[in-house]
Amino acid sequence: MILYSLITAFTIAIACCVAARRETQLSPKGRMGTPECSVVMGRRYGHGGVLRRQAFDYVCLAGIFLTLTALSALRIEVGNDYGKYIDIFHEIYAGTDSAYVVTEPGFNFVVKAVYVLSGYENYLLVFALFGAATVFVFLKAMYEQSADFKLSFAMFMLLGLYFRTFTTVRYYFVLALTLYSLKYVRQKEYGKFALVILFAALFHKSVLVVLLFYPLAAFPWKKWMLAGGGVIAAGVFLFQQQILGLALKLYPTFQNTVYLTQDIGLKANASGILRCLFVFLLAALCRRESRKENAANQFYLKLNLFGFLLYTCGSFLPLVSRLAYYVVTPQILLVPGLIAGLKKGRKKKLILALTGAFCLVYFVWFLLTASGSGIRVLPYQTWIFTEKEWINGSDFF
Repeated sequence: MILYSLITAFTIAIACCVAARRETQLSPKGRMGTPECSVVMGRRYGHGGVLRRQAFDYVCLAGIFLTLTALSALRIEVGNDYGKYIDIFHEIYAGTDSAYVVTEPGFNFVVKAVYVLSGYENYLLVFALFGAATVFVFLKAMYEQSADFKLSFAMFMLLGLYFRTFTTVRYYFVLALTLYSLKYVRQKEYGKFALVILFAALFHKSVLVVLLFYPLAAFPWKKWMLAGGGVIAAGVFLFQQQILGLALKLYPTFQNTVYLTQDIGLKANASGILRCLFVFLLAALCRRESRKENAANQFYLKLNLFGFLLYTCGSFLPLVSRLAYYVVTPQILLVPGLIAGLKKGRKKKLILALTGAFCLVYFVWFLLTASGSGIRVLPYQTWIFTEKEWINGSDFF
């Protein structure tokens, strides 16, 4: 718990040194290095300081990346499914009948390639590679798309999103890719968006749901659509058994497992519901200052609504949070966008303080529950100090 707190404080401190506001919010297709961004950066730092500002940002990002990647790569037996993944790696490497290997072909290819190139079942390297890739994509998505990188990154850490990447490694790699793909939806480059999602589906097929959710959220909504959506959401309660049956056909591995009774219901999804409600409250406080003229914030707010509906109306589904995370993770882009749209003053400071307090309380709650069976990212253990893993660990380098 102390280690996680120190890592969180250290990396957030580095993130505070990164440029406060990203220029991608000012120009839909603008990004660092484009003419649009160069003009804005030039106004703030002077044209001669643009490259120095970029270089300094990259140094800070590299420091964050190395710190978080090291924490992920050096862990052992951290994550509720760590041992299960080692068994899956073995089945993939041994050429077990595909009917018994539940993971997707892209994931299987990476695992087998690592094992073959290593010459033995080097599962430490597999976990390290996915940890590094996940952190890299998350950082890239936040740096390029957030209105305030330091706030987005603080939420990424304090809401426990980074530490959850220690579990279900392929899922969180895919989640990072979906966050990155949001830029293509906002820019209406749906071909690129589809390619990113189809690539992600090679690692976790549940990601295909965003092919429906993201374009639907980007589409201008009419009042009759809201009414129709409300009717559909309410009707879900009438067809719970049928929907559950369909879900079990898509994920037959859930049949006759504890997932059908564990982590379902409103109480089990209370933390997700609370987060969505807090974002709605924040959006109400910011009102039209940050929402009316900001298409990005409106888009993310619709995704937050989808997340709320999944957590509530779909609470009877096993592991519904895996679907909800695809639409609630953009909260780390929405909240900074809402706050950045406010004029400087007491109101902005109060809302920023309220957000910080909520995230800190959530972080404390996360640490207190992080040793539970559903997450089990505490206590942290590393193979460096584990004698039986030292040979495997030294070969990793």
